[in-house]
Amino acid sequence: MTWSCAARYHEIDVKGLTDIPGILVGHASDYDGLTGCTVVLCEAGAVAGGDIRGSATGTEEWDVLNPMHITDKIHGVAFAGRSAFGLEVASGVRRFLEHKGIGFAYGGTHIPIVPAAILFDLAVGKPSIRPTRELGESAAAAASDKAVVEGAVGAGTGATVGKFYGIKQAMKSGIGSFTIELGGAFAGAKVSALAAVNAFGDVRDPATGKIVAGTRRAANSSEFADTSKLMKTGSPGASPSNTTLVVVATNAALSKVEATKLAQFGSLGVARAIDPVNTTLDGDLVVGLSLGDKKVPIDSLGVAAAEAVVQAILRAVRLAPTLGGVPGLFSK
Repeated sequence: MTWSCAARYHEIDVKGLTDIPGILVGHASDYDGLTGCTVVLCEAGAVAGGDIRGSATGTEEWDVLNPMHITDKIHGVAFAGRSAFGLEVASGVRRFLEHKGIGFAYGGTHIPIVPAAILFDLAVGKPSIRPTRELGESAAAAASDKAVVEGAVGAGTGATVGKFYGIKQAMKSGIGSFTIELGGAFAGAKVSALAAVNAFGDVRDPATGKIVAGTRRAANSSEFADTSKLMKTGSPGASPSNTTLVVVATNAALSKVEATKLAQFGSLGVARAIDPVNTTLDGDLVVGLSLGDKKVPIDSLGVAAAEAVVQAILRAVRLAPTLGGVPGLFSK
């Protein structure tokens, strides 16, 4: 296993989440502090839903995703590091969108709706350096429909996995994105996922059942300790430095109830690729987005959503280099 790498991230040949028309993705990273933010913009509005499975979430405007909430569309999603401090980035995204005249019009201004969520990366880099409103505005300004940049970038800059023994025996992670295209009667329909992977548990490839990245037996070891086995024999060390954040989007037309179900299907992908998952130390959540007019049953979209999330999570660890003293898999 090779962990050395000069590059911080990797640009893929396929686009990832931006395969869905109407979605823009932008990152802003602070490589001095080793943290950052990732912004998903849907400037024309997207029908949205959400699903929380972890017990240690940090969110803002999450309730607008509830099917019972009056808001029918959102205009962006913001993910950031540095725990609750990172929620500040959402105000920068809103400011950027407001200046572009995007959001619900009222009294000569526009009110953009931007749910936000954070992951805990304070154990990496300089914890006093945090994502700010200005960093959020920079990520929004950088958002484009180009291929999603993956690896140690944006909200994934300080992300790590496998923290049973804390950061000293963890591995580097980051941002991953992947698209599933449906076929047959549903040709042209797509489901895509973007994941910021900062899990307490290990990342496994469901195709083989093998650990891809996770807790190591020792700080100088490349052997995996298997976090699930460790959990059944003893208590983990103090490790609040977790949470996996996901956006799953489709170009099919969905209601808010269906967008919520899409997010729930996306959570199945998280559970397939991370073990253990949804712990009391994780704030795992998924945002589901619908932008388009394709007609596809939600159950079919759900199968694709779970698959896309699995592959996005695998890419997040496979494309993450060594950074901040934490070993990664990617080597250019």
